[in-house]
Amino acid sequence: MSEVLGTGETAKKGRPTPKRKESEAALRRPLVPEDRKSAKKEARSQAREERARVRAAQLAGDESALPPKDRGPIKSYIRDIVDSRLNVGELILPLMLVVLVLTFLPVRALQFGGLLVVWLILVAGVIDSALLWRRVKRKVVAKFGTPPPKGSAFYTIMRSFQMRMSRIPRPQVKRGAAID
Repeated sequence: MSEVLGTGETAKKGRPTPKRKESEAALRRPLVPEDRKSAKKEARSQAREERARVRAAQLAGDESALPPKDRGPIKSYIRDIVDSRLNVGELILPLMLVVLVLTFLPVRALQFGGLLVVWLILVAGVIDSALLWRRVKRKVVAKFGTPPPKGSAFYTIMRSFQMRMSRIPRPQVKRGAAID
């Protein structure tokens, strides 16, 4: 900044003001980098690193990295309740693989038995998830004093049908842990 002299004048800056053309030329840079291939490669690697960082934070249960549907103390509490028990829905996928193998066997009784097992386990999964939702709703109201937010029933049921190892965020409680 210029200094104010005692006489009411300001001190000179010691160099001439650049022409508009010169200052615009100094600020000008290309819209695309010179080496587009390496710039693209660098952008990809940065994006890959960012995705890996976000995924690691999501797996760890970091609230800031979670999508909005998974955030908040109520959703965390719901996750803990679901993760603290063995859900019938978790068993559906492994049983489906067994039934798939049974359907390729030429024995009709095994094929029919496998199909019957699928339907029974599916009905048991639906009943189990309905009872789980009632329990979760009751516990959330008791702990937080408000009913669970909209979409929590779907959230609870879908998490109970996922195999434990494929849940994101990863379960933070052990099976059988008491959740208050």
